[in-house]
Amino acid sequence: MNKIKKILIFGASSKIAQETAKNFNQEGTQLYLAGSNLQKLEIVRDDLKVRSPKATFYLEQINALEFDKHNQLIENAKTKMDGLDCVLIAHGTLPENDEIRKDHIKTLHHFNINCTSVISLSTIAATNFEKQGYGTLAVISSVAGERGRQSNYIYGSAKGGVSLFLQGLRNRLINSNVNILTIKPGPTDTPMTTNMKKGLLFAKADAVGKSIHSAILNGKDVLYTPWFWRYIMAIIKAVPESIFKKMSM
Repeated sequence: MNKIKKILIFGASSKIAQETAKNFNQEGTQLYLAGSNLQKLEIVRDDLKVRSPKATFYLEQINALEFDKHNQLIENAKTKMDGLDCVLIAHGTLPENDEIRKDHIKTLHHFNINCTSVISLSTIAATNFEKQGYGTLAVISSVAGERGRQSNYIYGSAKGGVSLFLQGLRNRLINSNVNILTIKPGPTDTPMTTNMKKGLLFAKADAVGKSIHSAILNGKDVLYTPWFWRYIMAIIKAVPESIFKKMSM
């Protein structure tokens, strides 16, 4: 089991990130919470302080698309915490497909947030871990990235790009003592999915957070959460394209 004490969370105000952070309540744990909205980060920190009295917290306001600040973010976290064991990347948007599919500027904007910025941060974090000889990079992707569907192919393609990038990064770092965890949640009840109809397959954010915490500590490569999405997506991916393209999904 990995020893995780110094953690940078990018997108710390997201519900899943917050629920994951609640589980890191150990003596000496330090959490560096980063995101675009300082007020939301302060709310998350204050909530975690009550639930995690043994942890120490730091905040940094940064936008995912400020690529020129990504390197400095990692350095700031390392300096404040005197080291870095884990980076959890949890930011993202869930745009309405119908609203942006014909607008290439909006499409690229959301793709850059959900994919390009994640690749930037992942590259920097993984390079730092490789140099120091250990570390865990955990990134929230999605089961939506398993196959392009008309209902969310813009979001899904971004997540698919992230998953494939992480797979290659994991392969490259196989002998480096750096663990790369790809997290693939199914639909989860969070503020991001407020306008979505909740069905039986929707997961609770606290359960997803617990599974991510466990996967980080145990050095897993890929986490489907809840677990049954691994088999659901295997079936969906097995459908021939000639049939799949006619399905309304």
